[in-house]
Amino acid sequence: MAEKRSMLRRGFTEMDYDSVIAEGLDVDNIKYVNDPIHGYIKLNKHMLEFIDTPQFQRLRNLRQLGSAYYVFPGGSHNRFEHCIGTSFLANEVVQGLSLRQPELAIDERDIRCVTLAGLCHDLGHGPYSHMFDNEFIPRARPELEWSHEMGSEMMLHYAIDENNIDIEEHDIKFIKRLIQGTSRPVNDEKMFLFDIVANKRNGVDVDKFDYIQRDCYNVGVKSSYDFSRLMLNSRVIDNELCYDHKEAYNLTEMFHTRYSLHKRVYRHRAAKAIEFMFVDAMLIADPVMHLSHAVSDPVQYQLLTDDIVRDIERSTEPELAEARSLIKRIHTRDIYKFVDEFILPPELTSLANSRVINEAEVVGHRSTNDDFVERDVLVEFCCIHYGMHNDNPVDHINFYSKYNVGEKFPIASEFISMCVPKKYEERIVRIFTRTASKRGQIQRAARKMIEKLNAKTAPCSPGSSPPNITPNRGFTLPEDVSLVIAKKRRLEFG
Repeated sequence: MAEKRSMLRRGFTEMDYDSVIAEGLDVDNIKYVNDPIHGYIKLNKHMLEFIDTPQFQRLRNLRQLGSAYYVFPGGSHNRFEHCIGTSFLANEVVQGLSLRQPELAIDERDIRCVTLAGLCHDLGHGPYSHMFDNEFIPRARPELEWSHEMGSEMMLHYAIDENNIDIEEHDIKFIKRLIQGTSRPVNDEKMFLFDIVANKRNGVDVDKFDYIQRDCYNVGVKSSYDFSRLMLNSRVIDNELCYDHKEAYNLTEMFHTRYSLHKRVYRHRAAKAIEFMFVDAMLIADPVMHLSHAVSDPVQYQLLTDDIVRDIERSTEPELAEARSLIKRIHTRDIYKFVDEFILPPELTSLANSRVINEAEVVGHRSTNDDFVERDVLVEFCCIHYGMHNDNPVDHINFYSKYNVGEKFPIASEFISMCVPKKYEERIVRIFTRTASKRGQIQRAARKMIEKLNAKTAPCSPGSSPPNITPNRGFTLPEDVSLVIAKKRRLEFG
């Protein structure tokens, strides 16, 4: 009775208390957190053993959106709450399947390991999230093949060893495989469990459910898909997670929302310019602070968070003066500038590689009076898709009907809507500059380069016109862009 009164005083209902007692759980080993996306989330003993460690608490200092926070002020949420949200959804899915399909023989170990996989799946992210493994490490250590998933494995082992977490070795291997995801059979494990946290069949997983909803909520982007319906209308058929056929359009909307977030938020031009600046600052700091070598040392990696920017700012080493200057430029909004963007036609996507389009090629198309150099130019190849590059992810999902819940079947896009896209991937070449005053020169040179590439393009079939890369007129800079900007500032500030 004292336990019940304690829970009621903490704001929980009698139903909460009854569920805890029904599950035979120790109230002292359970905590609840109130999440803006999922409401109250129950954290059990196994989850708390990982959460209450320095390795997991590190995630409080890793922003989910990286440099996009500097463009979307609401996007200040961290990997910490995303991992807790993902573990909650993973637990909800596996518990729901167990209740709806007892014949699956889901046991306590399955539930525990799937929940912990959701909790620990992002332990290995570095400063500013994907910037660290996609941009910084390839330039700092080009010989090294490394990803944040590898970092998650390293930090998972480190958390277990350092905090004496009592967990079986075969459970650790199972959790690692659940985090990696696989579509291939794994000995003695239920294959449908690998569809929950990191689904390699079609990309429908609780990681995506949480980050799409959480990112939309925090940056103010509206989302029309409903992940809770997907969770309620899922069942296992032939060892695969399938969905009610009525959810086909809901799933299409989910993948469209993913694409839209990449287009509008994650790949925002100003966010990318700031990311380039952070990468430059960290590359300058690397020989002094040994940032890139922390990926093979969990003790050092635990200390590597977004706070690295503050560490550089606080430094007094003369070798870091340029890095400090870059960070100051970010704070004063004197950021690198976007120059131009070219969306490649499907027939010309092979041009999106550094052998054809690069900084040196842009410099090679300078006019006589241009004075920009290779260091002034930055080229980015951007690939945005629905989750499976050229494929429609919904084509890889199997569905069921209430009239035969034991039979799975695909649904072709024309039976979902006649308005679904015909293309599911776009490749974009974007040009930036470190030197704002050279923006006009660089754009003219980049467009000359594109004209030359167009001239070399052959028709795809006899009698047809060759595909061309067309510049966006909306990005065309005036002849003297600096004068236009100065005039605009005078008008704004009087």
